[in-house]
Amino acid sequence: MTRAAISPLAWLDAVERERSTAGLRRSLRVRQPAGPGADTELDLASNDYLGLSQHPAVVEGGVSALRTWGAGSTGSRLVTGNTALHERFETALAEFVGAESALVFSSGYTANLGAVVALSGAGSLLVSDALTHASLIDACRLSRARVVVTPHRDVEAVDAALQARVEERAVVVTDSVFSADGVLAPLRELHATCRRHGALLIVDEAHGLGVRGDAGRGLVHEAGLAGAPDVVMTTTLSKSLGSQGGVVLGPEAVRGHLIDAARPFIFDTGIAPAAVGAALAALQVLIAEPSRAGAVLAHAAALAETCGVVDVPDSAVVSVVLGEPEVAMAAAAACLARGVRVGCFRPPTVPAGTSRLRLTARASLTPEDLDLARRVLTDVLATVTPPR
Repeated sequence: MTRAAISPLAWLDAVERERSTAGLRRSLRVRQPAGPGADTELDLASNDYLGLSQHPAVVEGGVSALRTWGAGSTGSRLVTGNTALHERFETALAEFVGAESALVFSSGYTANLGAVVALSGAGSLLVSDALTHASLIDACRLSRARVVVTPHRDVEAVDAALQARVEERAVVVTDSVFSADGVLAPLRELHATCRRHGALLIVDEAHGLGVRGDAGRGLVHEAGLAGAPDVVMTTTLSKSLGSQGGVVLGPEAVRGHLIDAARPFIFDTGIAPAAVGAALAALQVLIAEPSRAGAVLAHAAALAETCGVVDVPDSAVVSVVLGEPEVAMAAAAACLARGVRVGCFRPPTVPAGTSRLRLTARASLTPEDLDLARRVLTDVLATVTPPR
């Protein structure tokens, strides 16, 4: 058979077999709307930490924006996609977290790509934690900067990388709350190291906003770094704020530079007004009900106790390491069969041998929800043996 007769996608068959053998195949599951045929399981897998995605005020915020502005933003924000609602939300969120300015992107992923690439570039150094989110990893790859990946939460390694640099500019990137295990970055120590070496610190608050800090203002605010001239914060609107989109917050000079230089901002259609309206309404709910942030942590602690996790969670995430992918998948399926949906993290999301159940707490969980979770998780976890 000639090379021309072979499909150029034939190699995908072998890749699929390899993934299936390793227990790493992924699939999509369709959620049904509320009403007959709707999902009835308890959801401990979503990132809707404050339970706001279905909140009446948040839904109405989206609907109102839809009626006012239409279904789409109609273009990039530099052309026709920038509405008064976008800028109203940016002002409100920046004020809430203590930043000088904010710039909304179409997703948290593009916000990270835009910020990291535009604030680094050829001739600079990027220092990245080994377990940062995929969007930050991709941003580092696209940046054309020299990249040094340091061990997880290792401030001394960051210090050494900055000390050895030959580049004029340096940027350190980290999650504030790491998504797979929920642990916190040592932000105060990282910032002190960055300041000593004249480096910029970029912090992804995707899993920190709404959960950590005073009334959910995030770990940057909790660490006393809000408004610092050498700190840039990114976050998503799709977790605690129950909507969709991303945002970069920091000095006004950063906002101006991103408008000129961030390709995911310049060349992407602006986020739909309905998403902005919902996010703004969610922020207003959080401001009016600051106890939601504490409720998330309290519920996470209850879930951790149920699962035998010794350390009290620092975030909404409860990580139950089970070892091999097949073990974690079987445990997740057993939970779902009994009415509790949990996340299942496998390589490459987590290192080999650390496949796990990833539970997420929500402020809106009821005592009945927690009781169901306790009964199901206790029974399911009794049938599996965690790695030694």
